[in-house]
Amino acid sequence: MKKEQASAKRDLNKINLTADLVVAGGGLSGVCAAITAARQGIKVLLVQDRPVLGGNSSSEVRLWILGATSHMGNNNRWAREGGVIDEILVENTYKNPEGNPLILDMILLDKVTQEKNIQLLLNTAVFEVGKEADQIKSITAFCSQNSTLYQLQAPLFCDATGDGIVGFLAGAAFRMGAESKEEFDEGMAPTAEYGELLGHSLYFYSKDTGRPVKFTPPNFSLSDITEIPRFKQFNANDFGCKLWWVEYGGRLDTVHDTEKIKWELWKVVYGIWNHIKNSGDFPEAENLTLEWVGTIPGKRESRRFEGDYILTQKDLVQQRHHEDAVAFGGWSIDLHPADGVYSERPGCNQWHGKGIFEIPYRTLYSKNISNLFIAGRIISVSHVAFGATRVMATCAYIGQSIGMAAVLCKSESLHPREVLANGHIQQLQQKLSLNGQYIPGVPINDPLDLIPQSEITVSSTLHFKGFDRVDFWKTLTTPSAQLFPILKGEVPVFNVAVNATKPTTFKASLRISKRAGGFTPDLTLASREIEIQAGEQNINLDFGVNLLDSSYVFVVFEANEAIQLGFTEKRVTGILSVFNSINKAVSNFGKQMPPADAGVDEFEFWCPQRRPKGQNLAISLAKPQPVFDKSNLTNGIDRPVRQPNAWVADPTDASPSLIFEWDEAKTIKQIDLWFDADFDHPMESVLMGHPETVMPFCVRKYVVKDQSGKIVLAKKDNFQTHQRIILDEPIYTKKLIIEVEHPSELVPAAIFAVRCYSEIKL
Repeated sequence: MKKEQASAKRDLNKINLTADLVVAGGGLSGVCAAITAARQGIKVLLVQDRPVLGGNSSSEVRLWILGATSHMGNNNRWAREGGVIDEILVENTYKNPEGNPLILDMILLDKVTQEKNIQLLLNTAVFEVGKEADQIKSITAFCSQNSTLYQLQAPLFCDATGDGIVGFLAGAAFRMGAESKEEFDEGMAPTAEYGELLGHSLYFYSKDTGRPVKFTPPNFSLSDITEIPRFKQFNANDFGCKLWWVEYGGRLDTVHDTEKIKWELWKVVYGIWNHIKNSGDFPEAENLTLEWVGTIPGKRESRRFEGDYILTQKDLVQQRHHEDAVAFGGWSIDLHPADGVYSERPGCNQWHGKGIFEIPYRTLYSKNISNLFIAGRIISVSHVAFGATRVMATCAYIGQSIGMAAVLCKSESLHPREVLANGHIQQLQQKLSLNGQYIPGVPINDPLDLIPQSEITVSSTLHFKGFDRVDFWKTLTTPSAQLFPILKGEVPVFNVAVNATKPTTFKASLRISKRAGGFTPDLTLASREIEIQAGEQNINLDFGVNLLDSSYVFVVFEANEAIQLGFTEKRVTGILSVFNSINKAVSNFGKQMPPADAGVDEFEFWCPQRRPKGQNLAISLAKPQPVFDKSNLTNGIDRPVRQPNAWVADPTDASPSLIFEWDEAKTIKQIDLWFDADFDHPMESVLMGHPETVMPFCVRKYVVKDQSGKIVLAKKDNFQTHQRIILDEPIYTKKLIIEVEHPSELVPAAIFAVRCYSEIKL
């Protein structure tokens, strides 16, 4: 029994904690920052004001995770973010292909709690910052569940809270609302009529019970659904899951009016559901019940903090290069009318870029608080650029950059700005890249890697000659193309399997992207028109073109209902078919035609189809392209960019293997293997579902042996991009042998890179 006498004042329980880095905010940006830093050996305090991690991706909000891949609806090929967020998405696809948000909660909690260097504080809200001069010394937070105050001290702080509570209380310079068109010469800067802020959204789920269900609305629900112009978009078969446009609040203070906004959204959601159930307009909803309604809204926009650089529309559209790039984005510039559901305008105003854009390090720290990183959607961008950088996979990528920068800050006794000012940016880029964070234009060059010092022998190599097997035919109803990696020099003759239902004209062209490494086929090198007769036939296409540089080319076929093209079920790493089709989910209508003053490009969309579709066209090459050579293992690029960048075994090789041999025996403690978990697949985390749990290109089984043939490691059921092997005891050997299995009879084994080290290299 505990008994206390009456007291004039009682103090809350208080706990003081210290770390190398305090990360405030447990959304994906904060989670990826914390995991990245912790894996490099620094102590992290991760404080989250909610009971679960994941922010807008969590079961509390239930928005899918997306970034540069944009539902496969843009021209950003192989653009899924790497590193920690890739690891999370691949694991979620493996364990949770149905897109259950509760399972994603579990995966995120598991990822964080596995890291011994992270101390996690859930249900703990920051409300006070202690400062000296321009530095934060501590933050104070309160946990509602254990009635405890925490004072958290560290030399470095990262604000990943979404609203920027740490930066706000610390006095960091910030912006809120839209800049004028003139400030940054941004054609997409919104007018006052459109509004300066994006609102909040609230999701709901419905469920088919198999029998009729009645619904009686609460008194506060919206009584007249005709107030919502966009309601006609509802589809009962979506079970309420995709109504991202149930949005409100852009005319209010999206920080301090959040509770007011939430109540308005509840009013809308319950009003929508009442109309669905009781208006008679949706008989298909008779057996549906309301399974879940969000209790906190998903926020899009509030504060944006100023760094040493403000990223703007022109950085994105022009794909400007930044020497201090540490991440990339690729979502469209996606702005919403401030009036949300009550607006007569379309729910969003999306304009895509022709490719991914770089995010410079200078946008990731405060310009006036010397030890504060800014992460997630609050980074240093204009309102217009924010329309593209705000999505969760991009925010996660930003978090990884900050986590690794914090590691350098600790090891070199630096403040965030000094990573760049003191000449450490290339070191940061290399550390990020070695841990899976692809940065455009930054190849890996690691002097500690033993593999470039070895002689590499492979059991076989795929001498790529395209595809000559026809598994089925598809009518050419949509303009279609096959992406092929071609080395510089003469473009080979292409042989195309065609079936014509009547005599017709077969029209084809050879295109490339004007921008090296891009995937927008905006430059036509040559065109051919061939009169063909009815029936199955093979047609040679000789475009008579020489490439000045190695590049992906598009072999494009104009739509023609009288023609069928042959397709194959065979798939190969870095090879795709693409189509000039429509994806309304991301405002892709086949061709982007912006207003003249919008400041964005006009171009066509050429996108893959999702599996189980998306087969390759049956097109063979007269001359093999040696694009899958063993030299790709050490070229420093671990995904397809201008070429596939992978070693691929010959499909007929019964036992694919790689041998790395040195003149003198080497001590090996760590081995890093980089496989193909398909960076082109977006892996939406919830709602969407996926046709497979493991990407078809991923090597599932491999064995590592030393020079005597002794098995160092045998792995089954791999599904991840990156396998880091840290040996309990180092081996001393002149030879390292890696044996792999083909993922299937239709897909040959592929490896982007092998790296090994004498010591642990995290």
